[in-house]
Order: sequence, then structure tokens, then C-alpha cells
Amino acid sequence: MDNPASDTRFAGSIPELYDSRLVPLIFEPYAVDMAARVAALDPAQVLETAAGTGAVTRAMARTLPERATLVATDLNPAMLDRAAAVGTARTVQWQQADAMRLPFEDARFDVVVCQFGAMFFPDKAGAFAEARRVLRPDGTFLFSVWDRIEDNEFADVVTTALATLFPADPPRFLARTPHGHADRSALARELAKAGFAAAPQFETMTARSRAASAREAAFAYCEGTPVRNEIEAGAGADAAAGLAQATAVCTAAIAERFGSGPVDGKIQALIVSIRR
Repeated sequence: MDNPASDTRFAGSIPELYDSRLVPLIFEPYAVDMAARVAALDPAQVLETAAGTGAVTRAMARTLPERATLVATDLNPAMLDRAAAVGTARTVQWQQADAMRLPFEDARFDVVVCQFGAMFFPDKAGAFAEARRVLRPDGTFLFSVWDRIEDNEFADVVTTALATLFPADPPRFLARTPHGHADRSALARELAKAGFAAAPQFETMTARSRAASAREAAFAYCEGTPVRNEIEAGAGADAAAGLAQATAVCTAAIAERFGSGPVDGKIQALIVSIRR
């Protein structure tokens, strides 16, 4: 399915399932790493864009120096509501905001951080230019994107399995959006177009994704991400039955490759850093 309009629709039960199932499955190790990178810069003012349900926000709240202030934003109010409800170890300013049009004055922040949000920006250069605008001179823009889907094993297996269930119009959200923007040259061009003069630094970070069972992993992907929107659209009148069938098909595919007990798969991302 080629349906980018649904790629940013994190609604209904998706925010809660995303936070409770997908964050521990794939986001947590990267959140801890990203928070450490931000803290190492010893910032006084930090802005997070595309904060989602707050995985990085919570990690930064534990890691940043006491003097630092933290503003966390996201386009989707339902995701921020979930983040605020879970809470943080220190005061965070939660604010609904579009990364394409940030409601902050120029040169306010020492660091702008964005974990796994850049893939969703309809105009990356525009969003990167906004990050640069609100950075102080010599401030740092830190962001991450998922690497190719072939390097992220559970996502790859789920995408392949769903294609067997919907052969005429397979759900392609995972390949198209989360794992479709890992071209370093393209990212460097977008950053240059945004006005960054320095060369970006790229680092590949490989980690492990673990779940107690194949079904837990399949459930997280099928029901806790916007691929659910494509599954339900493809299922037609009985969306609930279609979603259950898709989850079962993906469970079987993950179990066939990784076993019927606890499962462990490779995940990989690019960490990008650039000075203003």
C-alpha cells in the first residue's frame, strides 16, 4: 500500500500500544544513548522535536544536568498526552508543535534533538532549517533515523509476512517511512539545503530487539504503529478480524525465523550530529 497520508496517524489505541509495546522493543536502547549524547554537550536549553510518547524525553529527564531546561514537542497531541501521562523524573515543558514551523524565537536552544522523527517530515530541509534557526551559534542538532529495513530483522519479517496476506496491495509503511530514509548522501544534501555549513557526522548504531515471544513482537508492529492503518484498510468491513489475522500471520513468521520462545533480532540506526 502506498498511503503516506496514514503514516503520521497515531490515533486511537496506537499511542498507548506504541509506548507500552514498541518503546521497550526497539526504542529504549537508542533513547538511553541519545540522552547521554545530549548530556555530554552540557546544554542549558534543550528542545526535542517529534518527541512521540517521550522515550527520549524520559531518558533526558534522568540524565541532563539540573540546570538544563527541557522542552518536548510533537505534532500529534495524542502522543504528547501519553508522554505527559507517563510522566518524567523532572519538570518538562510539553508543547504541541510542528517541526516544520517551530513556535520559538531564533537562537534559543543549545541542542535540538529528534529521535526517529525526521523520517516523517514532509520537507526535511524545511524541518532541518527550523532546527538550525532555533539553535544558538555553535549549537548542535542531533537526530536519528532507522537504517535499511534489511538491517532491522523484525520489521523486515513483518513486512514480508504482510505481503503474503495482502499480495495485491501489501502494507509498506515500515519499509516506506521508518526504514526508507537512511541514505547518508541524501541526508547531507538536505542539511546543506537547510543552511548547515558544517559536514554532518554519521554513526551506525546496532542493537538488539528482544521480546518475550514472537506474538509480542508481532503485536507491537501490527497494532502499535501506523502499519495498523494499512492493515485495517486492506481488511475491509471487518477490520478487527483482519488485524487479528495479520498479527497471527506475523507471529508465525517471526516464530519460524527466531523460535517460539523469547525472540531476539537485530536493529540498526544512523545517529546524525551537526553543528550550527
